[in-house]
Amino acid sequence: MSAAPADRVAAAAADAEASSADDVIAVRGLTKRYGDKTVVDGLNMRVRRGEIFGFLGPNGSGKTTSIRMLCGLLTPDTGTGRTLGFDIVTESAQIKRRVGYMTQRFGLYDDLTIRENLDFIARMYAMDRRRERIDQALARLGLVERSGQLAGKLSGGWKQRVALAACMLHEPQLLLLDEPTAGVDPQARRTFWEEIHGLAEQGVTVLVSTHYMDEAERCHRLAYIAYGKLLASGTPAELIAQSGLHSWEGQGADVVKLAAQIEATEGVELVTRFGNSLHVSGRDAAALDAAIHRFGSVGDWRPLPATLEDVFIFLMRGAV
Repeated sequence: MSAAPADRVAAAAADAEASSADDVIAVRGLTKRYGDKTVVDGLNMRVRRGEIFGFLGPNGSGKTTSIRMLCGLLTPDTGTGRTLGFDIVTESAQIKRRVGYMTQRFGLYDDLTIRENLDFIARMYAMDRRRERIDQALARLGLVERSGQLAGKLSGGWKQRVALAACMLHEPQLLLLDEPTAGVDPQARRTFWEEIHGLAEQGVTVLVSTHYMDEAERCHRLAYIAYGKLLASGTPAELIAQSGLHSWEGQGADVVKLAAQIEATEGVELVTRFGNSLHVSGRDAAALDAAIHRFGSVGDWRPLPATLEDVFIFLMRGAV
């Protein structure tokens, strides 16, 4: 790992350690190994009450394993932490009763209606006020008019909404959503996120893992994990500022043809292709400007703010 990402690891850890009584999740040094492979390595993280906290990272980065430790489904090999005020190791049963956990592939019975699916789940967990809870979940997520529809006839977006309703049946204080919109179309993702913000406004804390940058920008705060290590945490604006990246956009087919040559130029640390344009980024503004000047006669160039996608790609390369 390069020096700059290492500095960010230390900064993220220091931020996580500054926990307060308002933290719904506060963990230090969480580590999980499977044989010789360390899946989560010394995770420090905190999530504040009532916020939407985005958990980002590539596949295999340890996001799902971390979430399962936070909700008491997995016991860490080392480390300490509390979720909703309960110890994640010794009081995991208390956490499970108060957390709604939605996986990528939530199981619905295709030959049951939406209401019947929710009723089955409520019966399975012996919930009291079963009819009241189901009615509230249906109303909260706009499912009343579709409550008699078979789950097997629903689109992916509506299935995700039913899955979220099922997670809300026991009125959890914390929602843990593991890539809930994977494979869902953009409009359905947008609608789903409106529902998430509505729940947060009602006081529900949400930890959500995602691969989508537009979803990351909807979160109050973010954490980025790669190879089991926390690389950065903060608001979207803070992460962009902390990265120290400066960016230029070059437009035109000729610019794109020179992508490899531009990337090899001193001062350029990241080149990303977007159709007939390039985003070129680096931490040394003067060196980057000089690099861009070399290619200024090719295409149209303009400075622009670094994006979250630029930041996360840069962090990922530094973690390799």
